[in-house]
This record gives sequence, structure tokens and C-alpha cells, in this order.
Amino acid sequence: MKFFLDTADISEIKEAASWGVLDGITTNPSHVAKSGRNFKEVIAEIFEIVPGPVSAEVIAVEYNEIVAQGRTLAAIAPNVVVKIPVILEGLKAIKTLSEEGIKINTTLCFSPLQSLLAAKAGATYVSPFIGRLDDIGTEGMEGIRQLRDIFDNYQLATEILVASVRSPMHVIDAAVIGADVVTLPISVFKQMIQHPLTDIGLQKFLADWEKVPADLREI
Repeated sequence: MKFFLDTADISEIKEAASWGVLDGITTNPSHVAKSGRNFKEVIAEIFEIVPGPVSAEVIAVEYNEIVAQGRTLAAIAPNVVVKIPVILEGLKAIKTLSEEGIKINTTLCFSPLQSLLAAKAGATYVSPFIGRLDDIGTEGMEGIRQLRDIFDNYQLATEILVASVRSPMHVIDAAVIGADVVTLPISVFKQMIQHPLTDIGLQKFLADWEKVPADLREI
């Protein structure tokens, strides 16, 4: 499974990239707004740090504008993935841009049917928002299970990108189900490596090492 970082914060991206496990980046208008920087400059800098896919979202809801913005974003770098919302005008744009060889990440998916339509239109990725579904009392991960079965049934190449991840348990569930990608905030990314028994064990090892005579501690 691939791990994407969901942010437009350059410092977070540099930190995560240094870990050696980062496969890509997803951004959205809210993330870019928080950065307080020029949109194209932020996206271009991210591309210099991350060699994998970087999703950049259009700010349009009409077909012609979505297509025009998608082409502009795709021209920034070869690893750009254009994020398009799963609306009717978006589906038309997905078909057009994907036929031009532009990779598409379909965002704001909340049902398997939305994701299936996007896949049929030519999306490279579909991004079901599981955390937001959990927030309204629906099990977001159930939709991922259904979507995995649907895509496997019809041998669809579109990748399932699990978004709106709120905890390491979401990541575990996504991996067990067989999702292709999870995109997560850096806080959850860090939680994935943490375990209290690891900390306790490390402290014990270090304490025991201090008991070894100094002349025998050379490594």
C-alpha cells in the first residue's frame, strides 16, 4: 500500500520525505490557503521534494473551466495528478483530461457508486472520504470494502485512495481490505510508528547498556 501525505506545508513534506516511506502528496484548496503562499509556487516546490504523484485540485465546477485548469496544473510537472470533484461536470472533465493522458484523482467521494462512475470516466484514483462519513454515523470503511469488491469484480485499474483518515486504525483497516493508497495528515503518520512497548523496551535496552563497562561499549 502506498502512503501519501495530505498537506501543502513544505516543512511537513520535507520531514515525511526524509523517513523514506512517502510515496506522494495530496493537497486541496484549504491546505494551500493555510500556507499563505502563491498556489503555483507551492505546488512547484512540492514537486521538487516529492518524486511521486502530487495531487493539485481545480477550483471550478463547470466543464470548460475544469478542463482548462486541469491542463494548466498538468503542465506544472510530469508527476501532477489533477484533483476533480465527483460532480456531473467533473465526470465529463475526467473523461476529456484522462483521454489526453492526464492523471486524475477524483475527490469528495462518499459512496461506492460515485467512485465507480469516476473510474468508468477514466480516473486514475478515487478518494472516498471515510472520516467524514464516520462523523455522521456511517461506517466509512464499509464503503471501501464494497468498492474493493466492485473494482475487483470488473478488473478496474483505478486505484482506491482512502482519504479523510483520522487514526492508525483507519490505515490498518484500509490495508487489510486492500486499498491501494491512504493519504493522511502528518499527525497520524507519526502515530503509526509509535507504540508504548517500543518506548519501554528502548529505555530498558539503553539503561542496560549503561551498565556495560565503558571499555566494552565501543561500537
